[in-house]
Amino acid sequence: MIERRFCDVKQWRGLATRYDKHAIVYRAAVLIHAAIAWAKQLSDTP
Repeated sequence: MIERRFCDVKQWRGLATRYDKHAIVYRAAVLIHAAIAWAKQLSDTP
């Protein structure tokens, strides 16, 4: 399960390589990605 999450994060190259210079921008991207992943998981459940 954890490896799948890392694969998902790698899809977002900005998160995987950390191109963002400011920590707050990086954290915002992580939170947005987490919200999108959570919404996808909720939509897949019956």
